[in-house]
Formats: sequence, C-alpha cells, structure tokens
Amino acid sequence: MPDALPSQPVAALPNWTLVRRLFGLAWRYWLHCLQVLTIHLVLLTMGIAGLSLTGVGIDYIRQKIDGTPPGTNTLHLTLPADWPYWQVLALLAGFILLLALCRAFLNYAYAVSVNRLVQQRLVVDLRGEVYDKLQRLSFRFFDANNTSSIITRVTSDVQGVRMFVDQVLIQSVIMVISLTVYLIYMVNLSPSLTLACLATTPLLWLLSAWHTRRTQPEYAQNRTLVERMIQMFVEGIQGIAVTKAFGREAESRARFESANNAVLAQQHIIFWRVSLFSPAIGFLTRINMMVLLGYGGLLVMRGQLPLGTGLVVFVGLLEQFSGQVNNIATIVNSVQQSLIGSRRVFEILDAPIEVRSAPGAIRRPRLTGEVRFENVTFAYDGAEAAVRDIDLTVKPGQCVAILGATGAGKSALMSLVPRFFDPTAGRVLIDGIDARQLELDDLRRGIGLVFQESFLFSNTVAANIAFGHPGATAAQIERAARIAAAHEFILQLPKGYGTVLGESGNSLSGGQRQRLAIARAVLLEPAILLLDDPTAAIDSETEHEIFEALDRAIAGRTTFIVAHRLSTLRRADFIIVMAGGRIVQRGTHEQLMREQGPYLHVASLQLVDDRDLQQLKLQEAAP
Repeated sequence: MPDALPSQPVAALPNWTLVRRLFGLAWRYWLHCLQVLTIHLVLLTMGIAGLSLTGVGIDYIRQKIDGTPPGTNTLHLTLPADWPYWQVLALLAGFILLLALCRAFLNYAYAVSVNRLVQQRLVVDLRGEVYDKLQRLSFRFFDANNTSSIITRVTSDVQGVRMFVDQVLIQSVIMVISLTVYLIYMVNLSPSLTLACLATTPLLWLLSAWHTRRTQPEYAQNRTLVERMIQMFVEGIQGIAVTKAFGREAESRARFESANNAVLAQQHIIFWRVSLFSPAIGFLTRINMMVLLGYGGLLVMRGQLPLGTGLVVFVGLLEQFSGQVNNIATIVNSVQQSLIGSRRVFEILDAPIEVRSAPGAIRRPRLTGEVRFENVTFAYDGAEAAVRDIDLTVKPGQCVAILGATGAGKSALMSLVPRFFDPTAGRVLIDGIDARQLELDDLRRGIGLVFQESFLFSNTVAANIAFGHPGATAAQIERAARIAAAHEFILQLPKGYGTVLGESGNSLSGGQRQRLAIARAVLLEPAILLLDDPTAAIDSETEHEIFEALDRAIAGRTTFIVAHRLSTLRRADFIIVMAGGRIVQRGTHEQLMREQGPYLHVASLQLVDDRDLQQLKLQEAAP
C-alpha cells in the first residue's frame, strides 16, 4: 500500500526542525565528529600554550632590561635563575618551535579528518541514500519533477548538507569551545578588561539574526534560478537536433544567456548583502581592540597587569576571540545555503513510496502468465481517470493487441500489470493473486517490457542485453539475441558483443535498438511480455525484421501489445479497442472487421493506403 503523505510538507517545515534532522544525520558519524573536535581542542590548547610562552619570554626580557618583576604566569613556569639569559630564551624559543611543529602536524590531521568525514563518508553515503530512494519511488514522482531538478538535488543540494555538517555544525561547536576557552583564560587574566572588551558582543548576535532573516529568501530564489538554468541547459542539449533543424541557435543561446544572467544578478544581491555583513562584524571586533589598547595599557602602567603574560597574551587571545566571532558571518552564510539545499534533499528522502511490496508478500519466482483485470479504474493525481471499469482476462500464452487513439488509456492499462502504478479501484490479478500481494521484485522479473523508444545504457551490447539478468552466460545472451534477430548485426559491430554503445545507443538504428530491447526482455524468459507499440517509429522493411523477432519472442508468453498497424493486430489472439479509458470493442481481427466501429474505420483507412502503395509500386515496375 502507498505510504501516507507527510503530515507537514518538507517545504513548510520550520528551520529548527530541519536543523534537528541535520543534527540527527550528523549523529550517524559522531565518532568522526568527536575525532575532529578532539584534534581541534588539542590545537586550541597548544595555541594558548605557545601564546603564553611568548608572554613569558617578553616578561623575562623586560625583567632583564629594567628589573620589572615578571609576575605569575598562567603556565606557572619558573625559569631557572642561574642560567644565562640566552639559554633561557633559547629554551622558550625551542618550546615554541616544538609546539608550532606539533600544530602543523595536527592541522594536517584535522584537514584529513574533516575531508574523510564530509567528503568520503557523509556525501557519498547521502548520495547513495538519495539514489536508492529514487530507485524505489513510483513514476508519479518523476512525472512531477523534471530531470534537471532531480540532478540538482543529488549533486549541489547534497553539498548543502555537507556544508551544514562541515561549515555549520563542526565550525559552530569549534567556535563555542574556542570562545569558552578564550573567555575563561581572559577572565583569569583580568575580569574587568574582559568585560570592557566584550561589551559589543550582543550587537554581533543581533546583527547576525537580522542578516539571517534578510538573506534566507534570496538563497531560496537563487536555488530556483540555478535549477531553471540547468533545465534550459539540459533541454538545449537534448533538443539540439530540433534547434538546428529550425535554425533557432541564436534564440536558444539568448534564452540560456537570460537564465544565466538571472542567476548572476541574484548572486550579486546575495554578495552585496554578505559583503556588508562581514565588514560590520569586523568593525565591531576592532572596537574591542581599541578598548584593549586603551584600558589594558592603563592597567599595565598601573602595575595591575603584566606586559607579556598579561597584555600581550590578552591581545593574542582577543585576536583569536575576534577571529572566531568573525566566523559568525561565514557560519550564518553557510546556514542559509545549507538549509535550502537540505530542505530539497529531504523532499526526496521523505517522498512517499507509493508502490512497494506488502508485508508478508507472496513469493512467486515463476509466473504462469494469467492476467485478469477486475473492474479496474485508474487516475493520475488530480486528473480524470485514464482507465475506467476495465474487465479483461488474458489466459497464459495468449496475445492481446490494444488499439486506441492517443490518450485512450493503452499505456496506462499496461503500466498496471508490472505495478508502475496501482489501480485507484478494482484489482489486477496475476495467476489469480492480487498483484499488490505479490513480491514486487518477483512480479517485475516475470514481466518483459519493450517500449516504443527503448533506452540503452552506455555499456557493452552484452551488458545491455543482460541488464535484467547480470549473471547470464555468453551463450544465454547470444540465444536471446538470436531470438530477437539481433545476432547478425551485433557480429558486424567493431567488437561484437563487447562493443560499447554511445549515449542511449544513438550509434545504432531504430530497428537495431528495438531488437536489442527485445533480446533484453526475452533473456529473462518472462511469462508476460508487454510491448508498447514497438514498431511505431520504424519503416516497413525494418518492421518485417522486428516482427520476425517478435513472433519468436511472443511464442508461449502472455503478451500485451499496443499496436496501430493491421500487420501487428492480425498476429494477436484477440484485440481490444479503447476510447476514453474504456474498452469499446473486443474480438479477433475477423470479428471486428464484420461490425461497425472504430476498428473497422482504422482498418479501412490502412487498407486504402496499402492499395495505393501497391498500385504505386506496380506503376514504378511497369516498363
């Protein structure tokens, strides 16, 4: 049964709900996050230690120059009084150098750990999860979302989730830890100086909140414009033949340039606002430094604060503190981008799987091929019913042809057999069992499909034929190719069955692609074969070759074939004629030719065309 739609659409979820879900996603990698944070904590400690050693050295030099007492340093170091000054300074310099080397190594380890977490684990896992979900979604989802939108979500939007973990979550935790450590250290040095220097901090949070509210809609609009640009690009490449045929290259370039410029203009707006935000944050942090030099210098001159381990260390701490505060601008900017991308990724992950195996589904590794429609009605979302009140029984091994005008419901009817969709009302029975009660994989592996335009993958000929049965032997693949009358032309390809086909198999003719599709379908030895007008776009000579293949493929299989040509319709055991989603006629070719109705009308038109064609051939053959 289809899943119920989420009670609250993802697009309407509050930001805090998204953030909570992103935290849950990051929790899967808590051990890696802990490793990253531990390395940073060690780096932070070593940085403060190096800064403190510098302060100790400055106080020591000042003591040697004017005899000023060094005071108590936070490291509680007692320098040897009987050593020459240059040995003491060399010792301090050596410790500082050692700490710098250790920090360099740990910075490398930190970069590797972050890359392993967000690039090699999170991004790869999330893309796999999104792709897995796409494989399980019904055609209804793909009908509602264009290809460029799906591609954008699997690529750049997944990077938005990465950005949240890397540049928001980890950096926020690092910022909080760093600010806490720096604050404790500064308070330990001078509570009054700390309070004076950080008086502007509340303004930073107010400015960040204001910036967030202003920029979030702009990031959402930018993502929409980028998606529209990608859609135009994809359509421009896919429709290049049509564009060239009508000489519309200039117009196509202009349309893409317009979409591209729209993205640029939107990015300028975002850049302008971010460019104002960052200097504002920097200005407020510089005010802190001004207070430090004024008030801190006064404390040093009064003897209330040491110069080295006091003011100099405080300057370094405040610089580091201000640097972390400046990261607010980067984090806020990343939050906006990551929430927009994450929202779109969760739209896929939360999309309902409408067609799935029922709990305790019946396993049926081998079907016999009986198909029965019991009062079946089917409608797409919010649309008029495409199939209405269908009652039809097809016995194992029978071939039924389906005739009807465009929109009559032919393809919709066939799509219910492999459960691409489920009926809105009624039942589809396979071997006497409701198709919804069968294990979905067993059902679909028992059904072979050949579409009007068959898709081939950028892989070898053999791999395309064996797509549904990857473990097939070379002999099985060749047998299927012979049944489909494809073996001869395959041998003429540069590497035979090992020839790698181009995108969608465009290097082959339409008839060759169809024969490979037939071979792909019959390799599974399916009990049921669905043929959706496989000869519609093929010339009459190629059609003859395809029919020879189809005759062999159909033998012994329950077959549904959508067709419009009498040459195809005559091959069926019986024919149904559809109009408005209903069956309006049924019977054999001979029976339908004896009664008034749409079948006789279509057949009469084709017979006239056939006679005219035959007469033309006789005239051309006449001396």
